[in-house]
Amino acid sequence: MNDGLYYLRVEPAGGGKAANGGVFVLRNGKILGGDAFFYYVGSYSAGGGRWSGEFSTHQHTRSDLAVPVFGAKEAKVAFSGSFAAATAEIEATSAVEGGERGFRVALCRIADA
Repeated sequence: MNDGLYYLRVEPAGGGKAANGGVFVLRNGKILGGDAFFYYVGSYSAGGGRWSGEFSTHQHTRSDLAVPVFGAKEAKVAFSGSFAAATAEIEATSAVEGGERGFRVALCRIADA
């Protein structure tokens, strides 16, 4: 997994139109990122075209417009997937009230980090 700034597009694993976006900065096994209302902090490991990790989400801006991308204002998200030179895909699961939610996430590197 190349270090860099990645745009991410998040969709529910079951499909549908509830998609959202944000960014990840991936550097030396660490994840920092966010969107308009939430920030993400975590870690990952990668090798042989596969990667996995976890991150947590936290709300930084309160608003009636805030829709949690990963299902809750505070969530722990575990993921695994594949990567190439400038793109990656993951399947992610977040534990939320009432069970777990699954997500598909596509990443595209937009800058070096």
